[in-house]
Amino acid sequence: MKEENEARNENIRRMFSRTAGLAVGLIYPRRCPICDKPVKPAGGLICAECSGIPVRISGPACRKCGKPLRDGNAEYCDDCIRQRHVFESGAAVFRYRSVQNAIYRFKYSGRAEYAVFFGREMAIKLESLCEEEGWRPDVLVPVPIHRERLQRRGYNQAELLSREITKRTHIPTESGLLFRTKNTKPLKSQSVSDRKNSLNGAFTAISVADNSKSIIIVDDIFTTGATIDACAGALYGAGAHSVHFLTLAIGALDGWMA
Repeated sequence: MKEENEARNENIRRMFSRTAGLAVGLIYPRRCPICDKPVKPAGGLICAECSGIPVRISGPACRKCGKPLRDGNAEYCDDCIRQRHVFESGAAVFRYRSVQNAIYRFKYSGRAEYAVFFGREMAIKLESLCEEEGWRPDVLVPVPIHRERLQRRGYNQAELLSREITKRTHIPTESGLLFRTKNTKPLKSQSVSDRKNSLNGAFTAISVADNSKSIIIVDDIFTTGATIDACAGALYGAGAHSVHFLTLAIGALDGWMA
C-alpha cells in the first residue's frame, strides 16, 4: 500500500510539473537558439526551419583537439602540430561560425535557456565518444569564470551546459573542483602566446578524489586550447589521471572553418 501511494503521488507530481511547464511556456515561450524567436512549432527546443543551420563536426578531425581537417589523410591539425597541449584529447559539436551569434546571446544577452538545446546536443556527442572512442569519464568539470564576471552575467554558461549533459548521461557535474582565481582580459583578440601568458596561474584545483580521476572539461568554445590547457594543468596537478574536453563549438584563428 505504501509503495502504491508513493507511486501515485509521484505521478501526480509529474502531472503538475508538466502542467506548470506548459503554462510557463505559454506565458514565456522558449526562444530558438538560432533565430531567437519563439520556437516553432511550440514545445520544441529549436525551430524546425532553423535545425539545419548549426553545422555539426563531421568527417576527418584532429585526433588531439577535434578540429575538422582539410586533409583527410592527416592525423593532426596545424595548430596541434605547432604546439603541445596538456589535455589528452577533445571534441566539439558544432563549427563555431554556424552558431557564433547564438553563443554570443547565450553568454552576454541572458539567453540561459539555450543551454537546454545545446546541452542536449553535447550529451549526444559525448555518448558517441564514449561508445566509439572509449571515453570513460568519472565527472564533468565546467570551465569556471571569475566571481566578478559571474556577478555581472548571473550564470556560468559552461556550468549550465555541463548540468544539461548530466541530466541525459548521469555523469555528475563537479563545479567545485576547479576555480578561477585570476580575472583575465577577454582572450578573443590575443595571440596564442598572449593567451597562455594571460592564463598563467588563472586556475586552481582542489585534490581530486579517487572517483574523479577521469575528467571531461566542459566549455562553450575551443579555439587555441589555451584555456583548456590551463584547466587541465591544474586538474593534473590535483591528481587527475586523464583529462579530455568537450565544447559546444570549435573555431580556428586562421578563420578557414566556416
